[in-house]
Amino acid sequence: MDVAQQAQIVGRIRASLEALQGTRMKLKANMGRSKIIEREGVLEQTHPALFVVKVDEKRNRTARVSYSYVDVLTGTVELTHPDSGDQVLAWMN
Repeated sequence: MDVAQQAQIVGRIRASLEALQGTRMKLKANMGRSKIIEREGVLEQTHPALFVVKVDEKRNRTARVSYSYVDVLTGTVELTHPDSGDQVLAWMN
């Protein structure tokens, strides 16, 4: 896959996530060194290079985490529906 194709896919990921703002989702992030974080939250914002998810923490606290669209492209971050477990961006598979 060349750079132009990657840029086009990243743009498509961004457009798809923009349409899903306010949607509850589960995210699974591979942080390296066998550290995988699984959280559930609401897609809050999309920006030109990254997106922000407001995640639920313990004791009724919330936090915001951000990831780049390239993280989704490379599989470092996986987004699924919290109830069904289906991929949010099913067209990528």
